[in-house]
Amino acid sequence: MTSARSESLSMRFRQAGGVNSIENFARSWQRAAGFPEVLPRRASFLTGDSDEECFATANRLPGSQGSRPLRSEADATRPLLSADRETEIDRPDDNDDPSRKNALGSSFERSLGTSYGTISSRVSDATRRHVIQLHREQQAHVDVPLDGSIEPLSVKSIQHEDGTRSGVIVGQSTVPQTIFNSVNVLIGVGLLSLPLAMKQAGWFFGLSFLLFAAVTTSYTAQILAKCLDIDRSLVTYADLAYVSFGHHARLITSLLFCLELIGACVALVVLFADSLHALIPELSILQWKLICGLLLVPLNFVPLRFLSVTSILGILSCTSIVIIICIDGFLTPYAPGSLRQPAKTSLFPEHWGTLPLSFGLIMSPWGGHGVFPNIYRDMRHPQKYRKSLWITYIFTYCLDCAMAIIGWVMFGDAVRDEVTANVLLSASYPPALSICIIISIAIIPITKVPLNCRPLVATVEILCGLGSHSTTNSNHPEGLHAIILQSLKAMVRVVVLAVVVLMAILFPSFDRIMALMGSALCFTICVILPLAFYLKIFGNDLSLRERVLDWVLLILSSMLAIIGTAWAFLPQEMIST
Repeated sequence: MTSARSESLSMRFRQAGGVNSIENFARSWQRAAGFPEVLPRRASFLTGDSDEECFATANRLPGSQGSRPLRSEADATRPLLSADRETEIDRPDDNDDPSRKNALGSSFERSLGTSYGTISSRVSDATRRHVIQLHREQQAHVDVPLDGSIEPLSVKSIQHEDGTRSGVIVGQSTVPQTIFNSVNVLIGVGLLSLPLAMKQAGWFFGLSFLLFAAVTTSYTAQILAKCLDIDRSLVTYADLAYVSFGHHARLITSLLFCLELIGACVALVVLFADSLHALIPELSILQWKLICGLLLVPLNFVPLRFLSVTSILGILSCTSIVIIICIDGFLTPYAPGSLRQPAKTSLFPEHWGTLPLSFGLIMSPWGGHGVFPNIYRDMRHPQKYRKSLWITYIFTYCLDCAMAIIGWVMFGDAVRDEVTANVLLSASYPPALSICIIISIAIIPITKVPLNCRPLVATVEILCGLGSHSTTNSNHPEGLHAIILQSLKAMVRVVVLAVVVLMAILFPSFDRIMALMGSALCFTICVILPLAFYLKIFGNDLSLRERVLDWVLLILSSMLAIIGTAWAFLPQEMIST
């Protein structure tokens, strides 16, 4: 009786707040955190013939009775790491039914979107061809069981007057949930290296480029939504890559996302080890990295639906770190490490050779565009996407700017790779606050690394032939075969985590990891590719002013990315002289 009562109280607590309950927040983040761009084929949509049925189905657990996976309407996880199906689709087929082609074409014409705003339907011919090919791919019915760890999107099936049917995604996330998901994507450990970036760039270039990064990535997040609106079946970043430049772009996008996820995991392990070593130097940094890996092994087996509930801890931890460092600065009366007696800073960089290295460090906190298309498509009210972005970016920019300014003012030229290391190595701060920082730093990799590793694990599984489709084709294997399959999957999870820890040992510099990720990956994913998609899709339909602006941003960002990436590999001796 007591157990049933406590379970009922727990359920009521999770569902308190209606559409904005804790449970719905967790499910909303679970849909965004799935990173389907690098997942193997699976059904990611639940379908119904009415809005009520879609929402009712969405509230049931994935794979429950009555929910039917749909592959013909829209599938957010087309195979990015195997081009065989795309190649087959791209190849002309002499046996294609002309009436079917016309139906698909007319369906595509009707589906040119209007949810974001007034967007011209005169997209380029190449984009039109790729979208029709995408529709043809989606017509292939493949009954794949829903992955119970993934929260599916909902699709409403609509039949048109000519008899054709199309799928319209029914968004489930409210504006607060959208803002939460967007902030959760943007807020990360990259902000801890911003004080070092300020030292490398100086006040003028540092603050100017931080504003440039925020404004530019906010703009590209908006144009991603405009690109999605050309067709209702487009959901993911990879879909945009496909309709813009074909299936090869989808493969490249997959590779970029894999590299970004690996880099993020490595940076989190390095941060964990550096911070714990600063507080407890009796254990070496190598030992702390191994301890971090051991702690993450069991978490790598926890279902995604449980990990998504803890995602809010990541935002709270990063925000708490900024607040605690600010409190430490006001409590300490004398430099170094005091806001009451600021350290020496400079308007321009003391060593101009360090300026290019700051490009990647300042860009690294803004790497969330791989998830923004999923977040936008899952909105109940897509017309409020711009408002959600403004709130997200204002909060994120204020937090990043506060960390950059406070950290550099407190420690000046003595600021380290992670500003938290400066705080933990100083004996002038209250021990209780230092312990709170350590707890916050420990929480971040515990909540982020398992989420980041999950799509990497799924990708390795499909490459090794261990994906869900192999289980289906084996007619639900039992006995020894099932045990071997599950053992191999468990081994993959451990091996992926071991590779992350090994890379953290081989690449121990936190600032170089963040600089490389910011220059090579964030610039590409967050600025260069969205602008390229936009220019390719809409072409000459854009105004002259907008085309000039986009080309200037594209060329400037490409130059900064190349220079920043090259500087990330240079020895420190060459940069500081």
